[in-house]
Amino acid sequence: MKTITKLFATTLTALAILSTSSLKAQEMGQTMSSTNGMAFKIGVGVNAGFFPDRSEMDYGYGADVKLQYDLSKDVALTASAGYTRLRWKGSPLNFQFIPLMGGVKTYVIDRMYLSGGLGTGLAVKESAQMNFIYTGGVGYEWNNGLEIGARYEGYVNNSASDLYFMKTGQYNLRIGYNFKL
Repeated sequence: MKTITKLFATTLTALAILSTSSLKAQEMGQTMSSTNGMAFKIGVGVNAGFFPDRSEMDYGYGADVKLQYDLSKDVALTASAGYTRLRWKGSPLNFQFIPLMGGVKTYVIDRMYLSGGLGTGLAVKESAQMNFIYTGGVGYEWNNGLEIGARYEGYVNNSASDLYFMKTGQYNLRIGYNFKL
């Protein structure tokens, strides 16, 4: 658990510096979302999570890059790729994969959103396989590009995999920064 604590502390420090910095990598209007929609954003983030007691897994962490296309000021499509590592309880084994996800964000109150997504994970280890990932959550985006979200991320593993585990999932916290394109 010390790794997760260090990851959170490092992430929060870096994001605090980014959000308070007077340097501007982009010019932003009132909000990150355009008023008529049809805008692109790219975001980078780190995440960490924990699994329920009944799971074979203990915790997970990773990083991602997310592309967002605003259909309107209230609805956006998302696509993301990244790296995730899941740790087994009481074992030095871990499961590493590259999640590829597509999803939808719906802004329900100003910059607060609900999100959902589906995708797959490409296992880093050759004989490991993952079939399906599903996710749903809530988050908030600030005007300066900072974003924080909490979600449930479920995994369904292929039974032919050398690193087989039953259906499981983690409660995940993601902290990121968005750049408007």
